[in-house]
Amino acid sequence: MDTSREFLQLSLVPLLVAILACIACALPGNFLVLRRQSLIGDAISHVVLLGIVGAFVLTGTLDTLPMLLGAMVSAVIAVALIELIRLLGKVEPGAAMGVVFTALFAAGVLLLEQSNSSSVHLDVEHVLYGNLESLIWLDADSWGSLLDREALIWIPPQLPRLAWVLLIVVIFMLVLWRRLVLSTFDADFAASVGARPTWTNLALLVVVALVAVAAFEAVGAIIVVAMLICPPATARLMTNSLKHQVAWSVVFASVSAIGGFILAAWGPLWLGFEDSVSAAGMIALLSGLMLLLAALFGPKRR
Repeated sequence: MDTSREFLQLSLVPLLVAILACIACALPGNFLVLRRQSLIGDAISHVVLLGIVGAFVLTGTLDTLPMLLGAMVSAVIAVALIELIRLLGKVEPGAAMGVVFTALFAAGVLLLEQSNSSSVHLDVEHVLYGNLESLIWLDADSWGSLLDREALIWIPPQLPRLAWVLLIVVIFMLVLWRRLVLSTFDADFAASVGARPTWTNLALLVVVALVAVAAFEAVGAIIVVAMLICPPATARLMTNSLKHQVAWSVVFASVSAIGGFILAAWGPLWLGFEDSVSAAGMIALLSGLMLLLAALFGPKRR
């Protein structure tokens, strides 16, 4: 097998899926970071597991619609429990979120172990590391396959699914940009001019849940958590302009995806090891290292 064909069949789709997932997570993550709600993104990315497994148990499939509905139900339950614990227990929101999302994630793992999910490649390891390495496109014979309708039929569905989700995220941010900015920096003023910050916040959480569900099957919980937080936080240390921050976050997310995938696949071989490592783990690690460098040397670190 020549190098070009091998890349098309084994690496192109996983690489594109990683890039799309990272960018789709990073875009709404900018507003979570600015609102000091990064832990909400972490919580949503964990609690969707319970909804996804519950939807699979009820429907027996991993189709997008039941998965999304299940994830949304679990996200609503999580938000309600967080508010209940915060009000009844008089604890600060961060502690309430930490308790709820770890408990619901554990419940999802227990339900996963008891469900017959092996036939659809849904297991604990899959939940953490995703399924990037298995997203191969064996029908690709050459670069012309990208224009071959019959070959494109057999492309892994995670790729077009994430492409649609990224498009939805971009449209959401363009349409609601002014409302998002107002509700992020001055919720009282947003309410006074009719921007409805409560509904805007809810819409943002819905988009975060949508991204988490779409990325979950392909890249697992590790990348979803890392990409919602690390690229936006890194970008925040580079500029005080929100538009520039969003652009920087896309760059950092893309570099994490591409660099992490390459280092995971070929880095160990360059160092003399026989086996590659988890692409999801390496992508998340690289995003964390970039955040560390920005914290040390970024122009806006102070």
